Amino acid sequence: MTASTNANWSAAEIEAFTTADDMKISPFYSDGKTYGTPTWIWSVVVDSQLYVRAWNGQRSRWYQSAMMQHGGRIYLAQRNHEVTFEDASGDVTLDAKIDQAYQTKYAGSPYMPPMIQDGPRRATVRILPK
Repeated sequence: MTASTNANWSAAEIEAFTTADDMKISPFYSDGKTYGTPTWIWSVVVDSQLYVRAWNGQRSRWYQSAMMQHGGRIYLAQRNHEVTFEDASGDVTLDAKIDQAYQTKYAGSPYMPPMIQDGPRRATVRILPK
């Protein structure tokens, strides 16, 4: 689906993203045109916005590229989407909501607890359609 002009996901996209577990993120390389190698990561929806966190925190290569290039592509809910990336770390209220979303969506996974720790929390990214 084409991104809307107001840079918000459609209700149908948000609904699909809420349960989808197939996110691959590809921020642009330094040339601003070439997509990086797709990296499989978890995603959550909070207040109709799409968020991801980097398992390795701000050291993560995809995170560093996303913050430098602010654009790229994701694959989610069986579709490619052209996107922009925004730093979404540092808001205590939002962090708590994102923590809860991770706990709900990925309950039972041994990989979930680290995702709500300080390192990944400081590498929280909001993904918006282009």
